[in-house]
Amino acid sequence: MNISPIDVAVIAIYLIGITVFGIWVGYRKNASSDQYFLANKSLGWFTVGAAVFTSNISTIHLVGLAAGGAKDGMVIGNFELMACTTLILLALIFAPFYINSAVKTLPEFLERRYCPSARTFMAVIGLLGALLIHIGISLFAAAKVFESFLGVPMVWTIIVLSLFTVVYTVLGGLKAVVMTENIQVVLLLLGATLVTVLGIYALPSVGVNDMASFRAALPDDHMKMLHPLVNSKGHLSEFSWLGILLGYPILGIWYWCADQTHVQRVLAARSLKDGQNGALFAGFLKITPVFLMVLPGLIGYVLWQKGAFQLLNAPGTNHPDFNTMLPALINHLVPVGLKGLLAACMAAALMSCMAAALNSCATLISMDMVKRIRPESSDDKVVFIGRVATAVIMLLAMLWSTQGDQFGTIFEAINKIPMTFAPAVTTVFVLGVLWKRGTKEAAMTTLYLGSLIGVIYFIIDMPGVGRMFLGELAHPNFLGLVSDPVSGLGIPFMLVGPMIAVLCIAIYIVTSLLTPAMDEAEVAKVCWDHPLAFLKGPVTALSDPRIVTLFLLGSLVVIYLWLR
Repeated sequence: MNISPIDVAVIAIYLIGITVFGIWVGYRKNASSDQYFLANKSLGWFTVGAAVFTSNISTIHLVGLAAGGAKDGMVIGNFELMACTTLILLALIFAPFYINSAVKTLPEFLERRYCPSARTFMAVIGLLGALLIHIGISLFAAAKVFESFLGVPMVWTIIVLSLFTVVYTVLGGLKAVVMTENIQVVLLLLGATLVTVLGIYALPSVGVNDMASFRAALPDDHMKMLHPLVNSKGHLSEFSWLGILLGYPILGIWYWCADQTHVQRVLAARSLKDGQNGALFAGFLKITPVFLMVLPGLIGYVLWQKGAFQLLNAPGTNHPDFNTMLPALINHLVPVGLKGLLAACMAAALMSCMAAALNSCATLISMDMVKRIRPESSDDKVVFIGRVATAVIMLLAMLWSTQGDQFGTIFEAINKIPMTFAPAVTTVFVLGVLWKRGTKEAAMTTLYLGSLIGVIYFIIDMPGVGRMFLGELAHPNFLGLVSDPVSGLGIPFMLVGPMIAVLCIAIYIVTSLLTPAMDEAEVAKVCWDHPLAFLKGPVTALSDPRIVTLFLLGSLVVIYLWLR
């Protein structure tokens, strides 16, 4: 093992401390369902924002953003900055209906807007997303990092981190999850800052003393946020400005505005304003990974190219495995003792993400399934079922995490998998709150057909499926029948999403116009009068969410002008 007793002590103190703290702040013997699942709707804007942010940042982000920065450059930061825009949509367009209607889950909101079948569909999607992506793949990524960084066998990482997380999540509920996330967000940002600062101070040792020499040591366009539509080889760029502009909102609106794991923190806000400003605060926090997680990947690339350390090759290839960039960088820069702190930071990222997903799964199972089937169930029984469900989901996720090697690039996988259902879900949610004429028949037709189209695309674009059809015509690095620019159509997945979304929108509109309109009075309770109605009303303070939004948008404009 590559770990000292001091590092072991730091990690152990963190794991025990955060677990005890979570149980202390959250555990109540006879907790009500509101307390267990929504923290009694007592969260202020800071707690909401920190919890939304940390429920998103997992080990996948720490490793994947550094790997993406090394491989593709600052363009990967668009995934973080564009999240700010979808968090604005959550705050201004969706949160007013979510909070004012007093729903406990997003599937419950869909039932109020459409029908019970829509609630069931979204509950299943929420469970699958949490199990397969938020917990399972995150756990696998963390295990791989700890194996290469500290020499800890994967199975031990999976067991230990899962055990500690599930204990305080099961006993403490949402209050334990969000209060521990307040601590973890500080630890996470401090750790990322430490790596970034140490990396900058290491650059002069390889002859990089200013920004000009830093840029010169990087490939072309590595410092640019916006890439052209077509690259130097004449193929569609994987992360072109058009792909980011059109493709990210399809994923982002599902992820930030329609996924229980993240929105549950907003639902637990003590007021509408706290929920809205909490989402916007999370937007400000989402700017930090660009400079604290993507930039270290570029710094690591320069240090690696200058011979400061070595990277392992990807299995079966002669190409560097950029997924090992962050562990290699930490091993090169960080002394004994601080390695334990960095390991605790990565554990914090994973545990906060898993805890958020576990609590949302318990909420979905208890409120959208058990409570619907047996509405007479007492609060005690519902909370008990939620606790049992948390443990079962964690066990299933542990088993699924062992299959993570079935994927190539994990960071791309967690974006491509949701593309199967994100266009349909995004369409149903957006048009549902902006267009009163949308009907329940339109919602269900869009969810079923849109998801079917997405699944067909995902299967067709799997490299193994493509090789079955192409045989020897598929080159060694073949990406898929849709994605590959040489043997396939050459359409990046970030452009496929908008294409599927256009089909979903057409299905929704046509079906709505062909089916009877829903009760106008009921729809008016969960739908804006017109798309800009959220801007109405007097502005009485700088803390008004619309004013905070202007500050956030201004920050984004400055960053894009600087790194365009």
